Parts: sequence; C-alpha cells; structure tokens
Amino acid sequence: MRSQLPGPGPKGPTNEWKTIKTLLPYLWPEGETGLRIRVVAALILLAAAKGTNVAVPIFYKQAVDSLTTGGPAAGTVIAVPIALLIFYGLARIMAQAFGELRDAVFTRVAQRAIRLAGLRTFRHLHRLSLRFHLERKTGGVSRAVERGTKGIEFLLRFMLFNVLPTVLEVAMVCGILWYLYGVGYAVLTFAILIVYILWTLGITEWRLKFRRTMNEMDNEASTKAIDSLLNFETVKYFGNEDHEAGRFDKALQSYERAAVQSGTSLAVLNIGQGVVISAGVVAAMILAGQGVADGSMTIGDFVLVNSYLIQVFVPLNFLGFVYREIKRSLIDMEAMFELLEENPDIADKPGAAPLKSGPGEIRFDGVSFAYDTRRPILKGIDFHVPAGHSVAIVGPSGSGKSTLSRILYRFYDVSAGTVSIDGQDITMLTQDSLRAAIGIVPQDTVLFNDTVYYNIAYGNPKASPADVEAAAKLARIHDFVMSLPDGYQSKVGERGLKLSGGEKQRVAIARTILKDPRILMFDEATSALDSRTEQDILTSFRDVSKNRTTLTIAHRLSTVIDADEILVLLAGEIVERGTHTSLLAKDGVYADMWARQQEARLAAEKLSTLESPQTS
Repeated sequence: MRSQLPGPGPKGPTNEWKTIKTLLPYLWPEGETGLRIRVVAALILLAAAKGTNVAVPIFYKQAVDSLTTGGPAAGTVIAVPIALLIFYGLARIMAQAFGELRDAVFTRVAQRAIRLAGLRTFRHLHRLSLRFHLERKTGGVSRAVERGTKGIEFLLRFMLFNVLPTVLEVAMVCGILWYLYGVGYAVLTFAILIVYILWTLGITEWRLKFRRTMNEMDNEASTKAIDSLLNFETVKYFGNEDHEAGRFDKALQSYERAAVQSGTSLAVLNIGQGVVISAGVVAAMILAGQGVADGSMTIGDFVLVNSYLIQVFVPLNFLGFVYREIKRSLIDMEAMFELLEENPDIADKPGAAPLKSGPGEIRFDGVSFAYDTRRPILKGIDFHVPAGHSVAIVGPSGSGKSTLSRILYRFYDVSAGTVSIDGQDITMLTQDSLRAAIGIVPQDTVLFNDTVYYNIAYGNPKASPADVEAAAKLARIHDFVMSLPDGYQSKVGERGLKLSGGEKQRVAIARTILKDPRILMFDEATSALDSRTEQDILTSFRDVSKNRTTLTIAHRLSTVIDADEILVLLAGEIVERGTHTSLLAKDGVYADMWARQQEARLAAEKLSTLESPQTS
C-alpha cells in the first residue's frame, strides 16, 4: 500500500515502455471491432500517403530532365513536361488527401482512448480508500489526470502519424537513393539521421529534468491555489492574503527557474540540430553537383537528391520537437497511470456477496481498531442494535465515536473482532451493497457546487421532483428553499458555502431520507442547529426512524434521551450503557456529562435573557 500521491518515480526506458504498454489496450480495445478496423484503415492510409509522397520528387525530376534535355520532336517538348507536372500535382494532392483521411479515420480511436483512460482513472480514484483521500493533494491529482489525458492524445497522434511515418519515409528514401545512385547517398543520409538522433536524444534527456521540475512545481502551485481558495473564509478571518500569495509565488518562482533553464537548453538543442542538418544537406549536394559535372547525373537527378533530402529533413527537424513532446507526454502519463497502481486499503474479497435483505440488525463483537498500531482507538467494543431500535453513542471528543461510523461503512477494516448486519460479516460483503443499506447525516456536511435540488436528489438520482420535495419537507427545509429567488434551482456554492451550517445539515438530512436506507446513522447531525430548529429536526428524525435501525453519534445529550439504549464511550471503551433515565440514576460519567451540559444551557439562556432588553 502506498499512502502518498505518486510522484514521478524512477525514470528511464523501462518505465517509458511500461507506460506505452499500459496505453496499448486503449489503442486496440477488446470487443471494439469497429475501432480496430479504424486503426488498420488508418495505418493503410498512412502507408499510402507516404508511398505517394515519396513518388512526388520522381515526377519532378522527370519534368526537369524533359525541360533541360529537350524531346524527340518540337511538338512534344511542351506536352511531356505538362503531363509530368500534372502527375506531380496529383501525387501531392493524393498524399495530402491520404493524410487527412488517415486523421479523420483515427480521430474516434484517439478520443475513445482518452475517454476510457480518463474514466478508468476517475473510477479508480473513487475506489481508493479513505486513507488515500485524506492524505492526497487534490490539486496535484487533478493536474496529473488532466495532463495525462492530454498526453495520451499527443502520443497516439504523433507516435503513429509522425514518428512511424518519418521512419518509414527515411527508409524508402534511402532505398531509392541506393537503387538510383549507389550506396554512398544512402549511407550519407542514414549517417546524418543517426547523428541527428543521437544529438537529439542526448540533449533531450538532459533537458527532461527541467520538465520534471516544472511539472512538480506546477502541481505544487495548483495544490496551494486550490487549498487556499477552498479555505477562502479562513484566509479572510486571519488576514493572511499576503501569506497565501507568498506561498503560491514561491512555487511559481521554482517553476519560473525551471522554465528558464528549459528554454535556454532548448536553444542549445535547436542550434545543434540545425548544424547537423545543414552539414548533411551541403555534403549531399556537393556529391550530386560533382555527379552533374562528370556527366553521371542529370540536372533532374540533382533536383531529385535535393528534393528527397529536404523532404526527409524537414519532418526530421520537426521530429526533434515531437520527441521532446513525446517524452513530456510519457512523463505526464506516468503520473496518471501510477494513480491506477494505487491499491485500495479496503477491497471486496474474492467471492464477496451482496448484503441480503433484512430488517437491519447491527452487531459489534469485540471490535478493536487503530489508525496507527502505536495508538489504539477502539478497544473491545461490544454492542447490539436490534432491528428497528435506536442506539446512541456519546462521549467526549476523541473517544472514537465517529470511528465507529467509518468502520460500519467499511472505510476501514477492524484490527480485531467482527461487525455484522443481519448476521452477515460486513468484510464478506460487497462494499456497494453494504453502503446502499446505510444512510448517514454527517457532522461536516459538504455539498456539491450545484443546485439545492441536485444535492437533495443525490440521495437517489432517479427520484421524482415530488419525492425530492417530500424529503425536503420532512427535513424542514422546503419552506426555506421556496423562499429563495430560484427555489430548488438555487446554487449552493463551492462546498455549500452559500448556505448556513444548519441549512446544509437539513439538505444532508433530506438527501439521506431520499436514499431510504434500512439503517440510519446520525453523526452529530444537529450540532450546527439552534435549539428550536434542533427540536424540529428531532421530530423529523423520529418520523424517519420509525421501523428503521438507527445509530446516533452525539455530543449534545439532549438529542439522544429517547434512544432505546445509550452507550458511553471513553478512551475507546464502553464504560456505561443503558437508557437515559437509568444512566442518570447511576450517577456516573453520563450523569456528570448531563449535569455539565444542563448548567451550560441554563447559563446561556440566562445570558440571553439579560441581553435581550439591550438588543430590542
């Protein structure tokens, strides 16, 4: 298990081939006969385009020779070059047409690969465990996926339709030059190609460290920016705008330094490439010029050699850029594909079965748990929630109350003991079926940046508008929503910041009601509500909880006095259990907590009474 966002990791040819190997199934997808036909058709069109392109200079040479050497009769001198020039033009048009058709045919393959890779990564991120998401850097993950999907498109298009065609064209040109003018021209062309490639590979490998630094600093800057903007109010509370700007600028400065180094080293690469190409063209033209001078070659041959060299070296010059971008794309794709190698802490076991229908009985038997083995959180927890009953878990902060809800949802597996629902061990169940049976109203409600309707309907996306409104009424939020200018279509803002804490929790309650689960969990679900709203919500809880198994985690004891059983958790152990009345009679931990909260409530009411004349 890896607990941090994957970094670039070890680099080199092995890692790059691994990345390409990961990409290949998207290029040749199983069960997609139509896409496979498109790949084959694109390759055929590629070969046709290059074959036609290589024939173009031959027509040009013959036209030049016809013009310079004359013809057998005056009447035909003009006709022959015109016909050759027409063929020359048609060949150029066909080469371009084949290339455009190739791109058109392959576009669907490339876009499908991008979509499938992005979707697979997105699904995998949701399958990863809570531990990963607590430790992740959201901005870095987002940028890794964004750059990775763009890298796929670039790699597919340029690897298949620039690198391979250029290699094919170089091989064909070397063969033609060898056949027409001897091995010398072929060897010279091939030697120039080798020197160019060696220079490009060597300098590009040196430059890649600057690209990796740029990516890392880009991730860092994005992470800091998103984190700061998500905590906009906190920044304002403490007046730390300059502090946040300084943190962001520090990452940008590192990116700037790496970008300057990358740009400077690019100049070195381009100058070297220019020298190699110019030297090669000059050498070949000197040889061809000598051939014309000694009569072994015609002017058309001189033009043919020049045309082939330019035809090869122009894309070869572009190949330097393509190679750099392919390397960059591979680096970008590595980060995304490494996310796919992250293994979830919690996974369905082989043969895991769906949760069978039942009344919703919950049982914790000898449950122990620790996030870190050096610090146990729960110690031998035993309790039973009969179907249709309500059990409340209370205790001070840090006692392990919310950990119980995470274990029941199976965000974590227990260190010892078992948790079962309707007699079925939850570790032997599929996670989807387990979580479908449980509805939770958490203490910290985070909403999607969408409408009120969307956030309530999230509990059951297939629900009708009438069902959504009914759930909102039960949660006592319908009237508030209807008072908004846009009603249920009102936007709630990033993380629901346009709503108050109480309004957000009531949306969460409505969402859970709409889910209609057999088990309900309330994790400090009324902590952000005032006393009057809390009583309204508690009335809703009683209505919603009828005939459902309910587990309530609370700090405010006034919200759990009607529970069938109350468990008092202290330092990870259950120290008391019973009804509200029996626990008060014991005069123990629960009674002490109750007395303290009642004193605090009375003091708050007294203070409110004293202040009311001044505020009226």
